[in-house]
Amino acid sequence: MMPVLIVIAAYLLGAVPFGLVITRAAGLGDIRTIGSGNIGATNVLRTGRKDLALATLLLDSGKGAIAVGLAALLTGGGQVAMALAGAAAFLGHCFPVYLKFKGGKGVATFLGTLLARKFLVGLAACG
Repeated sequence: MMPVLIVIAAYLLGAVPFGLVITRAAGLGDIRTIGSGNIGATNVLRTGRKDLALATLLLDSGKGAIAVGLAALLTGGGQVAMALAGAAAFLGHCFPVYLKFKGGKGVATFLGTLLARKFLVGLAACG
């Protein structure tokens, strides 16, 4: 039962559209109406606000890392649970239930899962 709850929680965490939340809070409206229409950091950067794009990048990667980290904590480092949590967070970002399953590309969220699961591999991917 625990892995199922971990996957659901990781998906719901991954589905939080930080790019949309941040741009709306900054008074820039709906990020989905400009550029690629995605909710990620690259599209937020198209607003000209590097600070908001960086915040989106950090939050989107953070949600992937947190999902993997919590799965590790709750299962004593269970590799399958960590992998499932990372995948669920990634899918949550790409297909968020909160936005009718239309999200971002998941690059930052995936990098966050890599950094949490295999730090050196994550660093190499960032490079």
